Formats: sequence, structure tokens, C-alpha cells
Amino acid sequence: MESFLGNGAARWARAGAVVVTIGLLSGCAVGTGGADDGGAEYDAQSDLSGELQVMGISISDDVAEARYEHTTQGLGDEVEVDLIEGDLNIQQLLSAVAAGDPPDVIYVNRDQVGSLAGRGALVPLESCIDGEQIDMEQYRESAIDQVTLDGAVYGIPEFNQVQLAMANADLLGAEGLEVSDVDGSDWEALTAADAALARDDDGVEVIGVDPKLPDFFPLWAKANGADLISADGREANLDDPAVVEALEFTTALYEAHGGFGAIKAKRDAADFFGEGNQFAAGELGAMPMEQWYLNVLNDVTPDAPMAFATMKTREGDPIAFTGGSAWAIPAGGENAAAACRWAKLMTGVDAWMAAADARAQTRADEGKPFTGLITGNEIADEQIRGMTEDAGDVWSDGIRAAYEANEASFSLPANPADNEFKQIYLDAVNRVLDGRATPQESLEQGQSEAQAALDEAWEVVEENR
Repeated sequence: MESFLGNGAARWARAGAVVVTIGLLSGCAVGTGGADDGGAEYDAQSDLSGELQVMGISISDDVAEARYEHTTQGLGDEVEVDLIEGDLNIQQLLSAVAAGDPPDVIYVNRDQVGSLAGRGALVPLESCIDGEQIDMEQYRESAIDQVTLDGAVYGIPEFNQVQLAMANADLLGAEGLEVSDVDGSDWEALTAADAALARDDDGVEVIGVDPKLPDFFPLWAKANGADLISADGREANLDDPAVVEALEFTTALYEAHGGFGAIKAKRDAADFFGEGNQFAAGELGAMPMEQWYLNVLNDVTPDAPMAFATMKTREGDPIAFTGGSAWAIPAGGENAAAACRWAKLMTGVDAWMAAADARAQTRADEGKPFTGLITGNEIADEQIRGMTEDAGDVWSDGIRAAYEANEASFSLPANPADNEFKQIYLDAVNRVLDGRATPQESLEQGQSEAQAALDEAWEVVEENR
């Protein structure tokens, strides 16, 4: 969803679809068969030519069109870009790599990079970075962490997405509350706010505070001082007492009002992208939500009584769990040099500024404020942020919170079991939400499963090195 301060979370294939094809790549050593080992020349001053096959992106709005035009012009007239539009199909990609006929460059969710790289489906980008003189210092550290496996970079970061605390100001005010009561900095205050805001005497009429499980569980664990996985991506940490406490706290918010099923049914019935959204309808007190939703609300219900803030750790510091996209080069591609140039141009400051200018003009034509773009490029973010100063009213609070959250973001580090690890911790949370296990029991089970998946995946990396 590139229209909304970045791209909304694309949901790629789950672990099962990946594992079906992964055996086809067992003979591919990490980093072989592509740009670094295939003899491609990377030269920032060289002319490029040939076909460049790009998979996983759609040029469907003003932001994408501006960046596409900037990049294709930078590639030169001798490069013919062939877009395979639509979301990236991981199984299709793996099959293409195994068959020796992959696309040249792919637009991939960053939490898939570790799994793909660990099985030899992507090439490391050191020669690309050096040859094209890509300044990696411009990219946000949390985004780089997601595309760095075993010390090697496998992707160039693109959009970022981070969470804000979003709340209905009228509902807060009626109970004498402030947005600081629901930003996560004080869990006792948040529990009290949830009780005050909720209306569920005759079924769930108003959700008090929705912690947005299972997706945002890493945010709550980190806010409690715990990481789900070690910084090197080798050790699971799901049964850490602070992780268990975070799951106990968040699931209790649902249990106090009829359980997760009742809250989810109310959540799912909402007109999320329309005029009847939960905030405009007065059916939700507060929740953490990705920054792109700020622009949805500003578009469809600009008069909704909103309040925004960064999410906070229990120490009171801003925090956000970041995700997003990246450009990566599959093993065995035929035009790695043009692919590298594409990744550089699409993620550079000039491309982002062209996109920001296009979006600002679109918003001006609509008589609406420009709420910014959140990217993985720190320099671009700072420049674009300066264009949003005239947004006005409460929306300016949301914009400030979005940029502050981006600066305070963290990610789960890349590991060769990326997809499996994510599914395991989501399953652990869902067992508790469904009433099948206690937080302690479920996270202990998840710990065992996650560590086994990590050990197996890293063993494959070592064997294929």
C-alpha cells in the first residue's frame, strides 16, 4: 500500500510453500550463481544494456510512478525493463532459481530475505555496493539488520513501516484520559484505560485498547525489554520471562472483555478503510497501528476525533517494530549489473524526493495535507519530513509521531529460518488467544520449535558455504 506513508505489509507465502521448493536449492552454496560469483561488472559510470526483468512490484500510484520514471531514466535507453507485476510469489521465485531462469531483481519483504539468502536463492551484494558506490550509511540500521545474514548484505532497503499509538480523543476525554495512558509506557495505566474505555455489557460495543495480537507481539516483548531472537539470528528467546510477561499482559486485555474471539469479530466487522472505521464510529478507544493508517484516516474521515503518539517502552522511550521491503538480486540472474543499478536508483534520495514531490502535488490537488513518506533512507526521510510542516491540527501530531517512531525502530535480525521463526511465534501467541495453552506453556513449546528450526537452517548454511 505505497499510497499511505510507505507500503502496507504485503503478506508473502507461509513456510509450507517455501519448504516445498527449497530442496531444489540444496546444491546452491550461499552467495553462488549470481552477481558476486558470476563475473558481473559493477561500475557506477558504465553504460548498461539488455533486458532487466523485475519481479514483485506494481507501478500503480503516483509514488511508484515517480520512482519508476526516475530509475528507468537513470538506467539509460539501452536497458529494457520487463516488469512482472503483482506481489512476489516466493514459490515461483524459488522454482525459477532452481531452474536457472530467475528474474534479475526482486521486490521482497525484508523478513523473507534471510530464508532466501540462507538457501542460496539470493546473492550477497558486497560487490554491487562497492562497484555502484552505494552509501549504506544512508539506510536505517533496523532495515539493514533485516537484510544482513551472517555478516553479508542481501538487500537494499526500501519502504519502512512502523507503529503509532492511535486513539479516539473523544473517548479518552470522556474518561479523563490522555493518549499517554494508552501508549504503553505504563501497563497499569493502560489496563485501567482499557477498562474505562470498553463497552461490553451486551456484547462488544466498544473495544477499549486493542494490542493488535498476534502481529505486534514483538513490539510488546521489546517494550518489556526482551528480544524474541538473538542479534546474530542464531538463538531463540521466546521463553524469556519478560517475553512471557508481555504475552500475559496483552492477552489479559482481551480476556477482560469476552476473549480474543469476541474482540476479533468486532475488529473484523469494522469498515477499516472507509468512513465507518472504528475511530470515526466511536467503536475503538486505542490501538498501535502502522503509520500508513494515519493517511487512510485523513483521507476518509479527516474530522475523526484522533490523538496520536509514539508507542513507548516501559521506561518511557519511543519504540516501533519495523518491517518493510527491499530490493534483492536472485542467484543466476542474467543482468546483475543493471539489477544493482536499479536497486541503487530506486532507494536513493533523488528517487524518494521525486516521489514526495508527486505525492505532495496530488494531495494539494485534493485539498489535503501531505503526510509524508516513511522509508528506509534516513537522509530522504529528513528531507521529506520538512515538506510536511503545514499539515495542521492533530494530523501534525501523527506525522511527528511517525517520524519519531521510524527513528526509534527495531527489527528482528535476519536468519535463515526467517519465515519458519515468524510462523512459530505467531502460532505460540495464537494458542494462548484460542485458550489452548497458557503463555508460559505456549512460549516454552515455541522456544523448542524455534530453536530446532534455527539450528537446522544454520546447519544448511554451514554445509553449503
